[in-house]
Amino acid sequence: MERILLMGNPNVGKSVFFNRLTGANVIESNYPGTTVDYTRGYMRLEGEDIELIDIPGTFSLEPKDKAEEVAVKMLEKNHDSVVVCVLDASKLERGLYLALEIIERGYPVVIALNMWDDTMVKNIEVDVEKLKAILKIPIVPTVAITGEGLKELVSRIGDASPAKIEDIIGRVS
Repeated sequence: MERILLMGNPNVGKSVFFNRLTGANVIESNYPGTTVDYTRGYMRLEGEDIELIDIPGTFSLEPKDKAEEVAVKMLEKNHDSVVVCVLDASKLERGLYLALEIIERGYPVVIALNMWDDTMVKNIEVDVEKLKAILKIPIVPTVAITGEGLKELVSRIGDASPAKIEDIIGRVS
């Protein structure tokens, strides 16, 4: 594994994860031809340095603005990467759309169900075990602000492998 991409909708906590995982090793970069930033840093995983890239927020892989164009280009440019899809657990449907698009393109994916504490406050029930059974990928409830679930999320990155969208559809229907 060369690198990990943090992807998700805008304002789901990707940058909080990035800052927690990289500490002080942050390098800002501008993508050529745009005013939108992505951020690169490094983290230790199983004794080696892994590049971590915080991608601008996007709602889909069909870009509608510059930030989404950067997100799609970064994904396409890094096909050998593991993607950590950071989803707002209280708005799961919106985030799952993007996650399924990434899975469909053959990337190994781990899902961070972030803002897990909001699901409890808003009385939203998410059946994590059922979601894992359907998607067959690692899924970890997290609260980026407090660091809850972060250790488990990192430990599950090595379990990511490409899922087959046809298999997922078969498990849902």
